[in-house]
Amino acid sequence: MFPICGNLPDNQYILNGQTYTLKQHGFARNLPWQVTQQAVTEAASLTLELTSTEVTRTQYPFDFKLAFTFELQGHRLVLRQQFTNLSAQPMPFSTGLHPYFLVSDKTQLEFEIPSSEFRNHIAGGVESFSGHFDFSQPEIDLAFQNLTAQSATVTDHHLKRRLTLSWSADYTKLVFWTVQGKDYYCLEPWTAPRNALNSGENLLVLDPQQTLETTVQMAVDCL
Repeated sequence: MFPICGNLPDNQYILNGQTYTLKQHGFARNLPWQVTQQAVTEAASLTLELTSTEVTRTQYPFDFKLAFTFELQGHRLVLRQQFTNLSAQPMPFSTGLHPYFLVSDKTQLEFEIPSSEFRNHIAGGVESFSGHFDFSQPEIDLAFQNLTAQSATVTDHHLKRRLTLSWSADYTKLVFWTVQGKDYYCLEPWTAPRNALNSGENLLVLDPQQTLETTVQMAVDCL
């Protein structure tokens, strides 16, 4: 997700007095990326790049280059991300991932999440977290905040495996989302909450010609 996570009110944000339109989660997930490097020496590795265009600049008035390297070794996937500001002015943005994880019986999931509270995207407001979710709801969409660690685990007692998701320090939120009757759940590291381009909350701002590097790792252990 780039250059925003989640959605904006009316899909709009204001920057330097001008209003821009940007749809939910930004445009990076819908654009073609170019393969720039691949290897199978120490690990299976693939690097993809995305650069700004005339079309992206109508939605987000910055020149940028993204380079994401995926490294797969055994039961561990590491995503190394590079965000480069090619503009002459500071570039504000947020970024995040939206991975889907297979589940057969959600009641058999056990969560260890480094937070005691979340913002409920559906009901609104902040609520305390007891360690369990009410899967009888039609949809669950929560953003954990005030994270006390940089990793979370989900143990699936039905499929007999444990997922460990970890992230670098720039990620400040962890979103949990699922829909009743669907065989997946999503656990999503975000650097900033919804509407950060307007509110400024946890917004990343990258100076001209500078690069920010972040990392997200997913590891699976069989029980």
